[in-house]
Amino acid sequence: MAPSFDWWAKENHRGTPVVIKMENPNNWSMVELEAPSEDDFLYDSDETSVASRPKDKTRNKNAKQLTWVLLLKAHKAAGCLTFIANALLNLTAAIRRRVSSGRTDIDNETSGDMATENFTVKSEFYSCIKVFLWVSLLLLGFEVAAYFKGWHFGAPDLQLQYFYTLTNPLAFKGVFDSLYSRWVLIRVEYLAPPLQFLANACILLFLIQSLDRLVLCLGCFWIKFKKIKPVPKQATVDLESGEGVGYFPMVLVQIPMCNEKEVYQQSIAAVCNLDWPKTKILIQVLDDSDDPTTQLLIKEEVCKWQQEGANIVYRHRVIREGYKAGNLKSAMNCSYVKDYEFVTIFDADFQPNPDFLQRTVPHFKDNEELGLVQARWSFVNKDENLLTRLQHINLAFHFEVEQQVNGIFLNFFGFNGTAGVWRIKALEESGGWLERTTVEDMDIAVRAHLHGWKFIFLNDVECQCEVPESYEAYRKQQHRWHSGPMQLFRLCLPEVIDQRLVFGRKSIDFSSFSCYRKLILPFYSFTLFCIILPLTMCHP
Repeated sequence: MAPSFDWWAKENHRGTPVVIKMENPNNWSMVELEAPSEDDFLYDSDETSVASRPKDKTRNKNAKQLTWVLLLKAHKAAGCLTFIANALLNLTAAIRRRVSSGRTDIDNETSGDMATENFTVKSEFYSCIKVFLWVSLLLLGFEVAAYFKGWHFGAPDLQLQYFYTLTNPLAFKGVFDSLYSRWVLIRVEYLAPPLQFLANACILLFLIQSLDRLVLCLGCFWIKFKKIKPVPKQATVDLESGEGVGYFPMVLVQIPMCNEKEVYQQSIAAVCNLDWPKTKILIQVLDDSDDPTTQLLIKEEVCKWQQEGANIVYRHRVIREGYKAGNLKSAMNCSYVKDYEFVTIFDADFQPNPDFLQRTVPHFKDNEELGLVQARWSFVNKDENLLTRLQHINLAFHFEVEQQVNGIFLNFFGFNGTAGVWRIKALEESGGWLERTTVEDMDIAVRAHLHGWKFIFLNDVECQCEVPESYEAYRKQQHRWHSGPMQLFRLCLPEVIDQRLVFGRKSIDFSSFSCYRKLILPFYSFTLFCIILPLTMCHP
């Protein structure tokens, strides 16, 4: 009689060694585990077949060990499901709070009747968004139900005649068939044509944008191939005396800031260390901070550099209107500004190299038509995370391709708001700083170009700064950068039309700058990703 082969009942069999480490229920690991094979669970009454098995194959498994492993795997799967469910709940709650709040980036900056009016408009806007979302979900449910009923709408079998029959009042049909058939006919007759028109318009705009990008890339290739770069007519020398052969005009340096508690020391120190004669430079720290502690810290920093011999002054506005544009406009109204020929602007998070003025100001010598010299930005935190790396790629194209090509071939590009040197005469003739848009830098650049001033972009002169590291900061920055050009185009278009005969080429430059790169891209991006794709995915 064949011996019993109940291997799980034998206490003297050790089984396959398994080491399980459990520090806590959510953190465990197995060092060694041999999965059971089919032979381990086979019963064989033939002794020869048992004896003929390899020795390692006859090693039995411990059912208690396998039970522990299965329980641990089940615990891990349950933990993953719990994590996914919790993440979905948090995401849903965040979306609900964001949509129901109805706030934008400038809610805290508005007051009085304007704040009430904006709140009403934004509440209505978000109400429309919520209605659109609920209607879309309802119609998506119709689509899912129709799919399970067998109504598959491919091109060959679009059964429009069947739906026309269902809409006949005399035809026998169910409630769902009637509602869905009417919805399909509305979709075919009223929704599909405008969506198709928008899709064709987006394709056309995409081709225009692609052509513009292709021209810019070819221009950049030509600049690299020919090694074209702006060269000043005379280099600066004799720094200590500031006279003789060197070119050292009077330069005003402005640092506009507002509650910049983290970076004010680095920016003030970098500007105070610029290599320029002390008698030919004046540094204005334009503090718009509303925090008394921050004001005191910045003022103490300015006093420290004054004691070290820097020609620097601290200026704080009592009436804080117009944000950055109002701050710069107020500073330019000082009586001593008339003694200076050029003005350089650095935002609070920018740190120029000591030779910045030596490499930018000489381009103005014997070039009375030049109104702006713009330097390139470099980012100290470009490798911080994925968001900063993507921003670095995008901004590198903006500087090296867009601005460099436009500066070489058109002598016109958008002022970046910082790390640039302006001729004060160009600012005054163009109307100075205006608070009418959130992109006051682009506004002054367009008006200066329409008045005949030329710009130079220096791709080899860099000024260090930082890019937003969080999505919230990046969102606020992009909101300002994209809403401002739309306002600017609306405000400047009448002026361009009125001056089209006198400034023909400048009008073309403004149109290409504003239409192709500031209007077309946001329009077709919004239309494609926020209107066409959601509708076509939910309702084919």
